[in-house]
Amino acid sequence: MDRRMIHLCYLMLFVSRCLAAPVSENFAVQAGSPVSVQRGLTATLPCWLVPSQSAEDMEVRWYRDGHFDTPAMLYKSRKLDHGSQDPSYAGRVLFGSRGLTSDGLKTGDVSLNLADVAVEDAGNYTCFVSSDKVFDSSSVSLHVTVTGRPPLMSTVWEDGDMVNVSCESEGWYPRPELRWTGRTTDLPADSLVYSNDPAGLFSVHSWLRAAGSSEVSCSVGLSSKEAKVARLRLGSPQEESGSSSAGWVAFGILLVALAIAAVAAVLYFKNRAQSKPGGDQTDGLKITNSSEENKPLLPKEMVPPTALSVATKCHVNVELEKTENPYIKIAGSKIIRDAGVREFPDGDAVTCLTAARGTPRFSSGRHYWEVSMSKDNAGVKKSWWIGVTNNTQVLQNLSFSPNTSNGFWFLSSSPNRGETVQCNTEPEVSFHVQSRPKTVGVYLDYDQGELSFYNVEDKSLIGSVATKFTGEVFPLFNPGKGDPAPMEILQKAEQDQANDNRNSSVQ
Repeated sequence: MDRRMIHLCYLMLFVSRCLAAPVSENFAVQAGSPVSVQRGLTATLPCWLVPSQSAEDMEVRWYRDGHFDTPAMLYKSRKLDHGSQDPSYAGRVLFGSRGLTSDGLKTGDVSLNLADVAVEDAGNYTCFVSSDKVFDSSSVSLHVTVTGRPPLMSTVWEDGDMVNVSCESEGWYPRPELRWTGRTTDLPADSLVYSNDPAGLFSVHSWLRAAGSSEVSCSVGLSSKEAKVARLRLGSPQEESGSSSAGWVAFGILLVALAIAAVAAVLYFKNRAQSKPGGDQTDGLKITNSSEENKPLLPKEMVPPTALSVATKCHVNVELEKTENPYIKIAGSKIIRDAGVREFPDGDAVTCLTAARGTPRFSSGRHYWEVSMSKDNAGVKKSWWIGVTNNTQVLQNLSFSPNTSNGFWFLSSSPNRGETVQCNTEPEVSFHVQSRPKTVGVYLDYDQGELSFYNVEDKSLIGSVATKFTGEVFPLFNPGKGDPAPMEILQKAEQDQANDNRNSSVQ
């Protein structure tokens, strides 16, 4: 080897030693502040040597409290040692970086990167570093969070213009906070119950008793995260609905009744009959009224609204009945819109004057259909009714008010009510949606008394009405007035329906 090569080797050795931090006889291990991470993401647990020096020839052990011999990660002899590693961390741990200026092990940064964090990973971790002459350790806490589902709000009406409102949400970690508010003040809950599922996630159920003409919000969230909020406006609003906050979400369950006093009893005894033998009948939400004390409002045995993936298996092609109504225009028995009349007898209000029934009629079974609310160059429809009726004809009487007590069950939207939709209960219930739906799915389970509405685009439940149907039930449509976008009842070929059912069963 010539002199030039020898000088080059010495130079490379000198440079490499200069790049690494100098090694001292003593050092201390320091860990960072507690780390919080969403489940499924990667967490970096910071740990470093003071003074800064190379840890490349040291042993670094990361372990949970009480698990020194089965560490999450062990580094020694300049490589990772997997022989004694806790199997649950296999393939998920590497050395990380506590900052952009860090140069890793060369400068004593022994931070731990933990990928695909699970709820079970939460806890205290010890960073233990040892050399031939000295050792030290420090600990850091890992907090794992899981954001649960948006709150589902439910209502059961009582006599005396009072309503029992419940709120529930599931899939949280750690235990979330639930808060009730009115228009301007916090509201005390009458009940607050937490529970855990087998995966360790928390669910929360709460209810309160409110006036039938009030506005109630329920927020659920973790202290360090933005809460998810659902809001109900009970009764008929006297003013236009304002724009909703970006954090608000639509609630998923709306329980109403034909007979206010009867429906609570129907729900109670129906669910008692359907509950499993030996089940805890006292567990759940409670209400007190004049007829019975400590009656469950929404027992755990209560069947929730049908999922969209299940509802679509019951698709039926619905068409419009022929009509001589001069105020609506029907094309091909599938598209309906107002007839463009300059002046309607009922003014700007949307009434039965522009309503129409569909076919087929239903007296049993489960049925699902979809209605498109948007069209290119016309935007999303803002004025409409969609639902069912058991009336043999749609009355043209301008003084007639269609609601659940006289055989009409529908969801409606109005351009002067902001980002809200309404259910024609008595009193009316309106709630915020994040955006007007482009396609609405309607699911009717005649025998179980369920009528559910879905936003097909984002595959979410808009609302569900629980009631008792009598006689034959017809699909109901109303295109409103002055809205350029028509309503179109979507059709599916039998082969398409069979494919949808096959795909749903596979999923």
